[in-house]
Amino acid sequence: MYAVIQTGGKQYRVEEGEQLAVERLGSAGEVELAPVLVVDGDRVLATPKELEAARVSARVVSDARGPKITGFTYKPKTNNRRRWGHRQRYSLIEITAISAGGARRAAPAKEPAGDTPEKAPAAKKTPAKKAGGTKKAPAAKKAPTKKAPAKKRPPKKA
Repeated sequence: MYAVIQTGGKQYRVEEGEQLAVERLGSAGEVELAPVLVVDGDRVLATPKELEAARVSARVVSDARGPKITGFTYKPKTNNRRRWGHRQRYSLIEITAISAGGARRAAPAKEPAGDTPEKAPAAKKTPAKKAGGTKKAPAAKKAPTKKAPAKKRPPKKA
């Protein structure tokens, strides 16, 4: 059985007993995560209605920091220089339990092969007419106006 969870804007595929680093969750001991997908053998839960009762439980093991990222920005000819660094903080969690919730789905009921009453075909419905049945005529397009030719200037006096 495995699940796909969403935390910190990212999605992770997890199994029970697995440890992974996720965006910082704070100092919480036990965490309940809502799954996006649960796969239990041949049973797949993916719709919101099916996932209402599904839960993924995790325990925060420790906090960690990612690798140091350094950067340097400058603007030429202005003596404008800046160095910066960043270390992302993570929470190391261990998946303790994955529960699909609810009972297993029953197999679809089979219809008996014998006497089956036939259904009459449904009558076709005509689409409803829109209110304001009169159509407006399209607006007439105006002809483009012609520009007057440029006037000639008198020669400059010396």
